[in-house]
Amino acid sequence: MNKNLPDFPYGAVYFRYSNPPEEDWERDYQTAKEDGMNIFRHWFLWSGIETAPGEFDWSKYDKQLDLAAKNGLKTIIAEMTMVAPEWAYNQYGHARYEKRDGSKLDSGMHVSCVTGGAPGLCFDNDDVKDRAEDFLRKLVSRYKDHPGLGGYDVWNECNLLYEDICYCPATAEKFRSWLRERYGSLDQLGEAWHRPSFSQWSDVNPPRRLGPYPDALDWLRFRVDDAYRLMDWRVNTIKAIDPDHPVTAHGQAASLTSMAPRASHDWKAADRVDIYGYTWGSSRHGDESWKQWHGTDLVRASTKEDKPFWYAEAYAGPLWMQAQVVDKPRNEGRIARAEDVRLWNMRSFAAGARGLFYCRWRPLLDGPLFGAFGPYGMDGSKTARSEMSAKIGKWATAQKQQDMWKSSPIKGDIGILFVPESQRYCYVQQNDTRFYADAAQGAYQGFFYNNIQPDWVHIDDLNDYDFLYLPFPIMLKKETADKLKKWVKAGGKLISEGCPAYFGDRGRVGTRQPNYGLDELFGARESYVEFTPDLLDDLSLRVLDNRIFGSTFLQKYELKGGQAVGWYEDGSVASVENDFGEGRALLVGTFPGAGYAHHPGEKEGSNFFGDLLEWAGREPHLRVSDPRITARLHAGSGGAFLWLTNPAEIDLRCEVTFSSQWGPFKEIEVRWGNSEEAQLNNGRKMRCEIERRNAMVIELYKN
Repeated sequence: MNKNLPDFPYGAVYFRYSNPPEEDWERDYQTAKEDGMNIFRHWFLWSGIETAPGEFDWSKYDKQLDLAAKNGLKTIIAEMTMVAPEWAYNQYGHARYEKRDGSKLDSGMHVSCVTGGAPGLCFDNDDVKDRAEDFLRKLVSRYKDHPGLGGYDVWNECNLLYEDICYCPATAEKFRSWLRERYGSLDQLGEAWHRPSFSQWSDVNPPRRLGPYPDALDWLRFRVDDAYRLMDWRVNTIKAIDPDHPVTAHGQAASLTSMAPRASHDWKAADRVDIYGYTWGSSRHGDESWKQWHGTDLVRASTKEDKPFWYAEAYAGPLWMQAQVVDKPRNEGRIARAEDVRLWNMRSFAAGARGLFYCRWRPLLDGPLFGAFGPYGMDGSKTARSEMSAKIGKWATAQKQQDMWKSSPIKGDIGILFVPESQRYCYVQQNDTRFYADAAQGAYQGFFYNNIQPDWVHIDDLNDYDFLYLPFPIMLKKETADKLKKWVKAGGKLISEGCPAYFGDRGRVGTRQPNYGLDELFGARESYVEFTPDLLDDLSLRVLDNRIFGSTFLQKYELKGGQAVGWYEDGSVASVENDFGEGRALLVGTFPGAGYAHHPGEKEGSNFFGDLLEWAGREPHLRVSDPRITARLHAGSGGAFLWLTNPAEIDLRCEVTFSSQWGPFKEIEVRWGNSEEAQLNNGRKMRCEIERRNAMVIELYKN
């Protein structure tokens, strides 16, 4: 961790301009210090500081850093240039965001800080970008030497707030420049887009009707590139003035659902900062175990083990009257209990998070998010939830634990590939990413509930793994298909869902399927295909002696060197395995991931995902007798640790068996949990009892 930060940062987002009341600040800081917190993050709002052109009021923010220094806390400055001053909407009216329908966005109230200036102005307009940069430079210059400073946070939650912005003239011109660099000439662009009648670059405009065509695919790629170009601008502006303090950011762990529509790309975001993180709340997403685990694993994957990541916005209080919570039961995160706070935090640590911020220290008093998220009361008083957060914080920041945080989750049993073009095509074809997300998340669930650790793997990082699962691969670039063939030929083991590369470069259907020579990789050729998602939710097939469900699309095969290992109910070939070079491939002609997502817990579907390790000749790192308990091994310079989490409403007993590559262990020490309920047997087995909605952390000694 950076020398300007605590060894284990533990705190909350505190000041959001109008909340909390100023008369409570000093008392709240003292309480936070007493309760084991060592860091706060505040929203430094452009609209709340530059109150008139060239006139700045820093007083509220100066006091935050002074109180931090006085109480031994550090401060993360969250730059909020995306909340623009009211005067800027008038002075730079041309830079208001333009939606697909041509409407412009005016200044509105920001629901998470209760001030005007949202959603901000479009920084593709260089004049308003220069004005925001002037503010950012003054901000960093003012605080870079303050003893209360810990670092900076850029681009809150790393996503575009709307799917259909921005279409203003400046963005259109940035898009044309991007296309010039990509295609070289107007003639080449016209050929690629099937639009030969472009006569000048001004004829080229962002597509306002998205469909499965090259212009829409290029537009989605540009939006991601443009968003992260602007993230680079923020980071570089800060580092040019203050190279000593770390720059952080946090997303929403939403690459699987929102990369195409809203530029949520955890790998790109994490690559640009020193520390990355994520926002997650069971009240919004649901409290099923796999959900938080898959999000945290996604963020861990994006940091590539070369930088720390934080649970950057953790929920610790209720969420009232929001669309996501309607009809949810109380015990699904809607009304957070102390034991929920404990479980959610320990899950994040078990998945590798090395710092935590609650998204509120105490709740907002205004707006639709009043009363939400914070562990403390509306008046800053202590609650059962804050007592739990204090207990966890004091444990996590204690000197005893600092060696433990030097170890991290081991590499997973299997990797699940993230291929951006597959999601992009899903979005332009369906106007939704659900088909893609269901396939990817369903595959994760299949492995997760077998206590097989699945890691998310970006296609650019496939050489870091030798066993991979490829969900919903309906569009693959030729470059991607060639990578996969080369990887398998060199010894990789690949499981692919159906219709791989059905749509190739520019979204064009290949005339021979699987496309781009993947028929050679899989030893099979398409004999029949159906794109009838409304008819296939209960598609049944047998693969590797398991009756499983498919979903969405269906592809049947004739053998071209491979061996049939799966059949549809009509006897046609549904799955083929094939040796290819030094490696091996298994093709399943539908989407078992989505099938499992739509039939969660179905026994043979679960068995199928469990059997895939046996198909690859692999032994899982751990076997756990009770699938409700999630187990993870950590290793590194801090030693070896076993983390167990129990999401159930009852205490659970289990037996954990370590694979042959781990152990035998000679001795254990319980770091969290009841030490009387952990027993090591024969060096490779452990019996444990984990309290309801709790965790157990056990250090494992070989000598």
